[in-house]
Amino acid sequence: MTVIDSCAHTVGYPLPDDAATSKSQTIFNPEARQTVVNVLNSLHPELKDISDYLHANPELAWNETKAHHKITNYLTTKGYTVTDVSEYPTAFRVAHSRGNGGPVFGLNSEYDALPGIGHACGHNLIAICGIGAFLAVAAAMDKHNIEGTVVLIGTPAEEKGSGKIDLLKAGAYKDLEACMMLHPAKGPMTGTGAAVVGTFALRHLTIEYFGKPAHAGMAPWEGVNALDAATIAYASISALRQQLKSETRVHGVITDGGSAPNVIPAHTELKYIVRATTDKEVGKTLDKVVACFEGAAQVSGCKVKISVTDPVAELRNERTLATEFAHVMQDVFGAKVILALDKPYGGSTDFGNVTHVLPGCHPVFNIEADGLNHTPDLRFTAGAGSADSVAEAIKHTIGMACTGMRFLADPEFATQVKRSWESMMTKVNIE
Repeated sequence: MTVIDSCAHTVGYPLPDDAATSKSQTIFNPEARQTVVNVLNSLHPELKDISDYLHANPELAWNETKAHHKITNYLTTKGYTVTDVSEYPTAFRVAHSRGNGGPVFGLNSEYDALPGIGHACGHNLIAICGIGAFLAVAAAMDKHNIEGTVVLIGTPAEEKGSGKIDLLKAGAYKDLEACMMLHPAKGPMTGTGAAVVGTFALRHLTIEYFGKPAHAGMAPWEGVNALDAATIAYASISALRQQLKSETRVHGVITDGGSAPNVIPAHTELKYIVRATTDKEVGKTLDKVVACFEGAAQVSGCKVKISVTDPVAELRNERTLATEFAHVMQDVFGAKVILALDKPYGGSTDFGNVTHVLPGCHPVFNIEADGLNHTPDLRFTAGAGSADSVAEAIKHTIGMACTGMRFLADPEFATQVKRSWESMMTKVNIE
């Protein structure tokens, strides 16, 4: 077992010129901080057990029954009452309060996996980060008489891009004043150990073309070729890319191209994703992409059905929370954290939608893996299941838990978080 020592030191790597890093500051409530460290040290074996179980039992979005049972049973043994969230059976909510009123700080645990490649995004680690932070903050509240409420939300279906969006609609976040989560990664932005960076906004599209079948050899002129429509659309979008901004991504596949080469396909299906730096930019690109799909239908004589999911918004990290997380990681571990809040890291997350509703922060931390997230050859999956990765998760959970503890214990800090977020969102809405 790897034990975290509050005096441990981690050497940071050189930072990019355009990235800000934390600087040392006066430690806020060192006694409560030490309680967080001690609690997470003591929970290490239990959190590793949960991570190992989730990693060995990967479940897809909205079907995380084993994960839900494992986590909620564990929280119940700790004396907490776990509640359901609306009609979502694999979501949950648990809270710890002290005193009357006070601020409310939220944490997130994800636990869904990917088809065929298991926990290739490390959600087994995200789960224990949320659980560990919740228990550590709760312990600090009780021991040091910190009033307020800490809430842990179990959020399924992140890989579908919709879990937290649905939970937002269901009211799971309605009383929170700020919220955080952690995410493992492998890549240049986490070379120092951790970073707070942005993500892309996105929309998922499903496109279906409906034509008319015919025998391709005997009477092809009687058919209306739905595969023609699909390939025309695919080629049109490929041509469109040269006019798109460098940060914009449009990528897709043909999921149904017909059943036999001697039959004119009467039905085809494509799935596409449109990404950009903001949801507004996604909307602009979406208009052009939809025009390609509609034009392909007109040219081929097919009918088209286009389904677009709810928007997954870009991540808007709140700077005060991010800076405090960086300060804690430097003070406790000597580790530098890259703060590049406006730089999209390449992926997308439904936590972005949360950060448009309340102040939020989503640091990513490095784990030792031979591949990047979602790597089909399972290299990242293997890395996410290692003991070293669990230790890294718990190490960075200390940073998140101490940040949450300060939000509850320091009214001036909480006010600054809210004002900073309101100022940021005012600028976002004007853009």
